[in-house]
Amino acid sequence: MKVDGSCHCGRVTYRAEIDPEKVGMCNCTDCQKLSGTAFQTLALVPQEKLEFTGEQPKTYKKTGDSGNVRVQGFCGHCGSPIYATSADDSPKVYALRLGSMNQRQSLQPKFQLWHRSAFPWVAQVSEIPAKDQQ
Repeated sequence: MKVDGSCHCGRVTYRAEIDPEKVGMCNCTDCQKLSGTAFQTLALVPQEKLEFTGEQPKTYKKTGDSGNVRVQGFCGHCGSPIYATSADDSPKVYALRLGSMNQRQSLQPKFQLWHRSAFPWVAQVSEIPAKDQQ
């Protein structure tokens, strides 16, 4: 499936080809802090299927709970998270942040990672009263 997206301010833009079966959620504590919420939604994309078409994301490296060094890509202007990937020389797979994709409404997570860090209430989200607007 072809997708495109951007950061919040629109300076970092991209195009990618994703497999909808490789869309998931990460509940790790790093993703919770980076997203400012309970989890991060992502699509796993091989490097050769991702092209940045606007400004290049800024990056920084952090060692995660797994012990692996992860590169975090984000907009240097608005701070929107764009991706995470490995820091080593292995073939790159990007965890492209679903919230940055224009097609995000048509994608549904198929797996969860780091479930041991999941907020206990996430499984009951459908039971929480909802309003269509603020």
